[in-house]
Amino acid sequence: MNATTRHKGSIVQGPVRFGWRLRLGMLLPSSNQVAEPELPSMLPDGVAVHTTRLKLAGGGRDELLRMTEKIEEAAELVADAGADLIVFHCTAVSTFDAGMEKRIGERIRKATGKPSIATSEALTTAFRALGARKIVLISPYKQDVNQREVEYFAHNQIDVIKEHGLALDGGNAFAGVEPGAWYRLAMQHRDINADAYFLSCTTIRSTPVIEALERDLGKPVVTSNQAMAWHALRTGGVRDKVAGFGRLFSEH
Repeated sequence: MNATTRHKGSIVQGPVRFGWRLRLGMLLPSSNQVAEPELPSMLPDGVAVHTTRLKLAGGGRDELLRMTEKIEEAAELVADAGADLIVFHCTAVSTFDAGMEKRIGERIRKATGKPSIATSEALTTAFRALGARKIVLISPYKQDVNQREVEYFAHNQIDVIKEHGLALDGGNAFAGVEPGAWYRLAMQHRDINADAYFLSCTTIRSTPVIEALERDLGKPVVTSNQAMAWHALRTGGVRDKVAGFGRLFSEH
C-alpha cells in the first residue's frame, strides 16, 4: 500500500506499513538514531514496527545495566499498541553476559504475555543460518564492550578471530560515523579465515554497505539491525526474501 503526497509540485511515494501480517514492538536505547530508519526499510508489506525507548545515552557498564531497569514498563507500552512480538534491541546490553537475553525475555513475557527476542539471539541465529563459526567483529565500542561480545559469542560456539572497536562514547558519536567508514574498516580487518563479518551496534549506519562488502570480501556480512529485522520476521512467521540487504535476507 503506498501513500502519495504532493509537495511543491513533486509527488513523493512511500509504503504505509500497517501490521496486518505482523506487528513488532521494539525497545530501543534512548539515544538510538538509526534503528528506526533502517528496520522499516527491511520489512515487507504488512509488517509494522512500533517503538518505545529505554534510557541509554552513554556506553559505560552502569549505564548499560540501567537500561534494563524499566523493561516491564516499556514492554507494556508496545503491547498496548498490539505488538505480536516484542524486540529488545540493543547489542551491547543483550550480549552483556551469557544469561542476559534469557533474563530480559522472561521479564518481557511475564509482563505482557507476548513472545520476545533480543538482539543477541538474532545475531547467533543469523550466524548459524549462514554457517559462520569464525567471525570478524567491527564496532564503535570501547574495548570492555567488545570483550563482553567476544565472550558472549564464545559461549555460543562462535569464535571472534579478529575484533576492532572505535572507542567512541555514546549513541550520538556512534550514529555520526558515515557508512563508508564501516566499509573501509571491514576491508582493513579482512581475514581469510573468517566465515563472516559482523558490524556491531544498532545505532551505526552500516546497512548501506552490506552488499558492497559481501561483494568485495566474498563473505556474508551481518549487522545488528539487519539480523534483528531478519530474525523478527522469521520468528513471526514471515518468510519473504528482501533484496538489498545481503545473503542473510536473500538466502535464508
